[in-house]
Amino acid sequence: METIRTPDARFDQIDDFPWEPNYRDWQGMRLAHIDEGEGPPVLLLHGEPTWGYLWRKVMGPLLDAGYRCIVPDLPGFGRSDKPADDDWYDFDRLTDSVVSLVDELGLEETTLVCHDWGGPIGLRLATVERPDRFSRLVAMNTGIFTGYQRMTDNWLHFRDFIASHRDVRVDMPIQGGSARGLTPEVIAAYMAPFPDADSKAGIRAFPQIVPITPDAPALPPAGHCQVPVDRRPTLIAPLGRFGPSPATGSRGTRRTAVVPDRGTPHRDRESGSFPSGGPGGRNRHGDRGLARWQWLKNTGLPDRHPKVSRGRK
Repeated sequence: METIRTPDARFDQIDDFPWEPNYRDWQGMRLAHIDEGEGPPVLLLHGEPTWGYLWRKVMGPLLDAGYRCIVPDLPGFGRSDKPADDDWYDFDRLTDSVVSLVDELGLEETTLVCHDWGGPIGLRLATVERPDRFSRLVAMNTGIFTGYQRMTDNWLHFRDFIASHRDVRVDMPIQGGSARGLTPEVIAAYMAPFPDADSKAGIRAFPQIVPITPDAPALPPAGHCQVPVDRRPTLIAPLGRFGPSPATGSRGTRRTAVVPDRGTPHRDRESGSFPSGGPGGRNRHGDRGLARWQWLKNTGLPDRHPKVSRGRK
């Protein structure tokens, strides 16, 4: 399998992401992740076309509050190796890459924070593959994709745009999903891992493997598509204009997809399509989006092994 490795020098000029990456081998690839801090672990999963840099403004408050931040770059993104074949990317492989990281680090009582494509990967990880390792869930601008959800016209246009441009411009969806304009330095940081068309296979592939029909080949094996009934504390930030919410069904009705054990899911006000107000920083709500991390203190930790049912309700 041919892989692309972005030269380390392309990351040297990024001043607002100071944490050093760790590297590990997985299926012959070098995968990168950041592991900083002591205390209860928080696993932060990016989507596309972003990478771990997405979480730079979230990590600081979490570290200051005494949490441990684990921030992987998925295969095909960031400092991780990038399979050059678009067909390599599928739901199973991407999920397995994160399962292996959680197992290798021995994470327990973990809070999952997932955004965009980090959602279907992370929520499968925390509800199907390794539910006993996660105590709280934070779903931001993402969805549970079963093939029954209705994707919006905006999302379908985005998918078709990505498919029609082999050397897709990374800055366009980043800018389009931000509540405010980005500085040239921030745009350059998001573009750093992707110097040419060959390095963008993951960006091209991700929208194409979102299942939009129940019989889509992109769906995981039978039984993995069922939305679990979950009573762990859960924070949901609304998805906005691109697709289904993880807490609603295809018709917008409430579903017990992720239900906290203290009342109803918290819904943060919409702040663009990216956490903490977008990749560039402040949004129209200022920095109040970071107040959601106070929720971590308020919820506490549930029982070590939360009960998760495999059926729908």
